Amino acid sequence: MIELDRRLFLKSAALIGCSAAAHPLMTSMTFAALPSDNRLVVIILRGAMDGLDAIQPYGDPMLAKLRRNISTGPDNGALDLDGFYALHPRLGPLMPLWEKGELAFAHAVSTPYRDKRSHFDGQDLLEAGTGNDLPVDWRIGGWLNRLLQAMPGTTAETAYAVGLEQMKILTGEAAHLGWAPKSSLDLSPQAQMLLDHVYHDDPMFRDAARDAFRISAEAGETARGKGPTADEAALGAFAASRLNGAARIAAFSIGGWDSHANQGPVIGRALDKLAASILALRDGLGQNWGSTTVLAMTEFGRTVRENGSNGTDHGTGGAMLMAGGAIQGGKAFGDWPGLRDGDLYADRDLMPTRDIRAYAAWAMRGLFGTERETLERAIFPGLDLGQDPRMLA
Repeated sequence: MIELDRRLFLKSAALIGCSAAAHPLMTSMTFAALPSDNRLVVIILRGAMDGLDAIQPYGDPMLAKLRRNISTGPDNGALDLDGFYALHPRLGPLMPLWEKGELAFAHAVSTPYRDKRSHFDGQDLLEAGTGNDLPVDWRIGGWLNRLLQAMPGTTAETAYAVGLEQMKILTGEAAHLGWAPKSSLDLSPQAQMLLDHVYHDDPMFRDAARDAFRISAEAGETARGKGPTADEAALGAFAASRLNGAARIAAFSIGGWDSHANQGPVIGRALDKLAASILALRDGLGQNWGSTTVLAMTEFGRTVRENGSNGTDHGTGGAMLMAGGAIQGGKAFGDWPGLRDGDLYADRDLMPTRDIRAYAAWAMRGLFGTERETLERAIFPGLDLGQDPRMLA
């Protein structure tokens, strides 16, 4: 029988037709089918990734002084990138991407969110893409949904939300599809024959049902027996399968970044998952990886100083990772503000030097030709794009 808590469902079904709402195989990954060959994947890192640990600015001598119990730099196993920054060793599987120019990052970035340091509010603001006006007004939806509304020719297949967690970044008026990789659509042969008969004259749902069973079986095989990163690998693999078809935009989230205590093992596990999802995307996309941009974004950074529990607390400035064959990889983007007392935000956090939304906006402009005025007024209201960071190849 179908496990009812693990099934596919069609979001925004009213835009497709009332029969969609009754279909039993229609869920939560986020995608979109666009009139473009370029692809965009947004990964939300829930829990505030410590960018100073993931991408370590060991060339700033203050880092080692402020973090005596959190290992940093090549002398402690990190992988040197450019003589100033080093990659956390748990991101080592991504090092070949850096060397090929398919991995980059931007440091000292943030949303407009300041001072309150709430995960819930910070994530809402990140996914809404608006300013610091809390509570967020979800009537205008998330910024990926507003992108869909600004683009001609989009359909429900243009956007997917992947995973069991709601992706507010895709909420809004534009229709999108969703899928959860933990689906278990185990029907008997007789039940599958019954569904085929019921939907025989409705090719949209007949084909969708058959596809759902095939994808569920493939994802189950991908995840079965593969250890703690299997779910994230399944997210990346399924996203790739849709992006190889009609979809051009995908979004999913990875949790586990809140490292108040014992940061080493906490962030290590989360970085393993991030690396697994990116590599699954690359492997699944094949030649389409060359036209793909992946943006991994978190709600805010963490304190520069370690706390008494060998962890870090909620901060402000953080880092975002970029991957894909479409980016100008092998480099660091943004201006480094420094870690001396006078350089810190509120005497505790990494000082933001650029709005993280600007990088997402420039990615949209380069990938899909979205107009600057649309980006600054409709998709990211109130944003000043500033200069092009030239993050795309």
